[in-house]
Amino acid sequence: MTTPVCTSASAAAAPARQTCTYPSFASYVRARQPVLLRTARSLTANPSDAEDLLQTALAKTYVAWERIEDQRALDGYVRRALLNTRTSQWRKRRVDEFACDELPEPEPVRGDDDPAERQALHDAMWRAVLKLPARQRAMVVLRYYEDLSEAQTAEVLGVSVGTVKSAVSRALGKLREDPELVLAR
Repeated sequence: MTTPVCTSASAAAAPARQTCTYPSFASYVRARQPVLLRTARSLTANPSDAEDLLQTALAKTYVAWERIEDQRALDGYVRRALLNTRTSQWRKRRVDEFACDELPEPEPVRGDDDPAERQALHDAMWRAVLKLPARQRAMVVLRYYEDLSEAQTAEVLGVSVGTVKSAVSRALGKLREDPELVLAR
């Protein structure tokens, strides 16, 4: 048979029977819980983890309650249980890093940091845009360089939104096939 744990819920559910084998344990927990919780919080970074840690340590203390001879050393016993439990949790944590003989080299960045490369790509892009027919070039510039929506671009040029969509789609297809930009990718 299991021994019921001291809780306010079990005391309210059965007021006629004794719900705790060690009544002094319940009074100890009520009196010392704030102090012990501060100790648990100093061992963990998360307040919820601190509450779980304290609950685990108090469960261990409850199991050993009869064996504790010096009642003046209860705080020390519970603090040691907190520390031992936290150390066990720390040791069981999963380590995702492994030592290796050689450090991996980072992937080389494709010219994003080099201002000369950026300028060369920018120039190549403008040369490719200038090869487009005037109407497609205007739509691409308004749509992507001026950052207008399709409706705004259609309004500025006096055409329908569908015309803007189809013309921009054809223009982007031509830009993807431009040999000068293929080399830049």
